[in-house]
Amino acid sequence: MKISKSVLGAAAVASASALVLVGCSSNGAETDSSAAADGGSTGDAIIKTNGSEPQNPLIPVATNETGGGKIIDALFAGLVYYDATGAAHNEVAESIETEDSQTFTVKLKDGWTFTDGTPVQAHNFVDAWNWGADLANSETALNSYFFEQIDGFSWDESVPEMSGLEVIDDLTFTITLAAPNAEFPLSLGYSAFYPLPDSFFEDPDAFGAAPVGNGIYTLADAADWQHDVQIDLSINDSYAGEREVQNDGLSIIFYASQDAAYADLLANNVDVIDGIPDSAMASYESDLGDRAVNQPAAIFQSFTIPQELEHFSGEEGKLRRAAISMAINREEITDVIFQGTRTPASDFTSPVIDGWSDSLAGAEVLEYNPEEAAKLWAEADEISPWEGTFEIGYNSDGGHQTWVEAVTNSIKNTLGIDATGNAYATFADFRTDITNRTIGTAFRTGWQADYPSLENFLGPIYYTGAGSNDGDYSSEAFDTLIDEGRTSLDPAEAAAKFQEAQEVLFEDLPAIPLWYSNVTGGYAETVDNVQFDWHSVPLFYEITKQ
Repeated sequence: MKISKSVLGAAAVASASALVLVGCSSNGAETDSSAAADGGSTGDAIIKTNGSEPQNPLIPVATNETGGGKIIDALFAGLVYYDATGAAHNEVAESIETEDSQTFTVKLKDGWTFTDGTPVQAHNFVDAWNWGADLANSETALNSYFFEQIDGFSWDESVPEMSGLEVIDDLTFTITLAAPNAEFPLSLGYSAFYPLPDSFFEDPDAFGAAPVGNGIYTLADAADWQHDVQIDLSINDSYAGEREVQNDGLSIIFYASQDAAYADLLANNVDVIDGIPDSAMASYESDLGDRAVNQPAAIFQSFTIPQELEHFSGEEGKLRRAAISMAINREEITDVIFQGTRTPASDFTSPVIDGWSDSLAGAEVLEYNPEEAAKLWAEADEISPWEGTFEIGYNSDGGHQTWVEAVTNSIKNTLGIDATGNAYATFADFRTDITNRTIGTAFRTGWQADYPSLENFLGPIYYTGAGSNDGDYSSEAFDTLIDEGRTSLDPAEAAAKFQEAQEVLFEDLPAIPLWYSNVTGGYAETVDNVQFDWHSVPLFYEITKQ
């Protein structure tokens, strides 16, 4: 199903009166979170899927990569959740109201508890957000950027309690932003905004190894997380939301390669996978028939060239970045390698998000133009002659080797330089070098949207100091346009600002856009009711097992 409309419009109509996100069940039925489909839990209907070892402890504000994110989203429930199309529904929130898009009053539903039996109350959200925003916790709290909009946040000093958060009573709190932001409620389904129980603050390290959540699934025992092998999640009998669980649990297997996961899928040893290896791109639809999945999703692929990498700063760097971008034959790579499951990028976001445009100024730098690429490279050589090999780092356990080789071969053949991939055995090792700024080469990057908004593809990655700004890009012009877009109460005006911000990115190219991804995956003969959502993740709770 093509996702053509996000919840942006609904979330941005707050200027006239009060904004209220009201959750509703798709069928109006009472929630029975402990029962599997067709007659209750037997313990046999465990859904097996693919994944990767989390880079960090399982703490919502410490998780900004997909391996850990898949697990965190299963373990926790936030104020809102997103359905298959990206529409927002209240979950723990009873209502989220505002009259000015700057101060929001949040009322919680009564009856929610964490798996340790303690109630989910207003202070559990406020305390979690304050901890995540406090620079004293910055080594762990990688999602601090998402709290930047709240009044009292600081990048300069430790602030244990932001002035913009106030607990009114057990089930009510207020959020005051530093400036109006009509899109803010839309972001509240992202994992950075999940609540944390009181036990987290007693020992965050211990919590990260055995998290206590309030979501659909639970880690019943720390031993159920076999590091670098798999993690087994049980049904959370105390889950109080409207999403009805149709199975007995979730087992996420950390495969060493997509080929191994696909082989298990064909043998019915794994139930659903959300990635097809390059080796099966030409055959998986015929292999799986109507169990094959190929649909647009909010996923963007690129590679990042760090700002301080030799030869890639200043005017020389701008010339070389543009030359490399124009040296890549995106259309040929997406056709030959990806068999039509990717589309060459024309911006830095995703066509499935409202406000997307394929006619931004500067986008011609993404077109394959070998003559212009060679010319720009020669101009850069006049500033400082090129030496060495251009490398793109990637994790070999994620199915990236083939396209990295194709991209570097295109660069090599066009510019007449040595170019190659730099393979890491695991995603965790790869991300560690990026996080520690020790990678020393360009590296593959991408973005799977946290919430359906253009800004989500831009601010978290390229805003100065943002948590996922792995290339350390900084531009006052870009930051200003992002700020202006956030504060606009007019969705069309906000989108225009975010488009202007991308035009700044086209000049600087902190990352080289490659293509938009469809989610490609499939499911075994063992399961039914498989649906992938707007940002490519299976709705695991809906899956039934035969």
